[in-house]
Amino acid sequence: MSVSAPGEVSPAEPDSPEHGGVHVGRLSALWVLIAGVVGLSSALALTIEKVELLKNPAYVPTCSLNPVLSCGSVMVTPQAAVFGFPNSLIGIVSFTVVLVTGVLAVARVQLPRWYWAGLAVGTLLGTVFVHWLIYQSVFTIGALCLYCMVVWSMTIPLLVVVTTIAVQPQRGNAVLRGLHTWRWSIVALWFTAVILLCLVRFWSYWSTLL
Repeated sequence: MSVSAPGEVSPAEPDSPEHGGVHVGRLSALWVLIAGVVGLSSALALTIEKVELLKNPAYVPTCSLNPVLSCGSVMVTPQAAVFGFPNSLIGIVSFTVVLVTGVLAVARVQLPRWYWAGLAVGTLLGTVFVHWLIYQSVFTIGALCLYCMVVWSMTIPLLVVVTTIAVQPQRGNAVLRGLHTWRWSIVALWFTAVILLCLVRFWSYWSTLL
């Protein structure tokens, strides 16, 4: 029998015949739920704005605030509908899954490890897609979408939380344990890099506001 160190909290515990699934820590479950709510709300808002824009090409989206923070400029580009339909529809489906998962996790329903692994893979693919969209927004389109940025900010931490639940790196080798220990520092560096990238790329406009 093993004894955990005092104060040590594990986000997930191994599958067991008694439970038939992975136990998820309360904070991890809450974060999955919050990411689902915020991400789904942003995706729905984007979809509504897109519908309004399709009905009236002269419509100015509520998130079009200035030449840089301009959802309308982003929505009319091919990058906003990579697969032939608005990207926000992908977000609605994806974050609905995340939301339902969060509700189940908060209710302490123990889902099997293969489910969490599948969600981690899906979130990883979403993260890759998000980084492509960031590049397109900053360097090709030359405008930022506020609702899109909210989705960006939810996706990266969600990847960390879901992967931690699925893989349990704290129980793995030294490399995985190291990544697990520094995971939030890496996320903070990612946020800092994206913010600095947006500041530098659009500094010619930001400087006029000073």
